[in-house]
Amino acid sequence: MSNLKLKTSKSASKRFKISSGGKLQRRRSRINHFNARQDGAARRNSRGQEILAKQNEKDIKNLMPYL
Repeated sequence: MSNLKLKTSKSASKRFKISSGGKLQRRRSRINHFNARQDGAARRNSRGQEILAKQNEKDIKNLMPYL
């Protein structure tokens, strides 16, 4: 009997990625629509990826075992 493989959560693998330093990154919230009412600084600050909080890192790494 062969060893069982762990399944990767597809939703987690699409939402999170690993930086070159090994930290988990996520997309910032509130940038999908209704951005015209925000000032320019708020729009610029929401660009790019954000480092995931350390408290949540263990939970997400359990969802993606083969990082």
